[in-house]
Amino acid sequence: MLLLFLLAGIGTAAELKYELVPKEVLASRLQQADESNPVRKDRLHALFTESGCGALQEQSVSKKGLPNVICTLPGSTGRVIIVGAHFDSRGPGVSDNWSGAVLLPALYQSLSQSPRRHTFIFIGFTDEEKGLIGSRHYAKKLTPDERKQIDAVVNMDTLGLSPTNVWVSRSDKALVDWLAAAADSQKLPLSGVEIAQVGSTDSESFAPLNLARITVSSVTQETLGILHSKMDTFDKIQMKNYYETYRLLAFYLVVLDQKLSPP
Repeated sequence: MLLLFLLAGIGTAAELKYELVPKEVLASRLQQADESNPVRKDRLHALFTESGCGALQEQSVSKKGLPNVICTLPGSTGRVIIVGAHFDSRGPGVSDNWSGAVLLPALYQSLSQSPRRHTFIFIGFTDEEKGLIGSRHYAKKLTPDERKQIDAVVNMDTLGLSPTNVWVSRSDKALVDWLAAAADSQKLPLSGVEIAQVGSTDSESFAPLNLARITVSSVTQETLGILHSKMDTFDKIQMKNYYETYRLLAFYLVVLDQKLSPP
């Protein structure tokens, strides 16, 4: 009954306006992955610029480490939705997690063509692979007033290896319900997974702040062996699945913009 209720109020793609970056463009951006994290940071910054982000900054995290890369899309209210993905890697790291980083500027493009209620903050987190360093720094620096403004943290980690899934135990139930309703509305695949042996992910940095969070992924028992290995290359990405994840997330963010903290 809950899913039916959500579907009844979710709206259609035509009503919830956004645009999609062509699949060929995303494929080209995926192929820009590099094993050097400084190169990855610079390329993410360039992709944000290419996507039209006018409010782009780099947040220093440590004296010797790389910064977080942050693009802000202003909204008409004081409410905030954070969309994050780490850009660093261990090895080629195309799926983990250049795939998520590439979607940050793409989703900015998708949402920036129409007015939004929420301010969307797109963050490329640094040093996730070293212990969530970038996301922990960002969360720690939030003031009490800034925390109160955040309605959701949407995290993307390792996409395109399989159809879209959500890490249920690391996600807020209401956000999972909205994602399931969005997937059903758009007739896109979505499943729930529990993969404890993968380790942690950037959404966990926001758990101590009691912020609603969700992690979208494509990790399964079958794809675990690709992570942190030389096999994590572009040819392992299934573009049909990857593009469906992008379509779902673009629609989902517009739904959240309309449904969270309504006036």
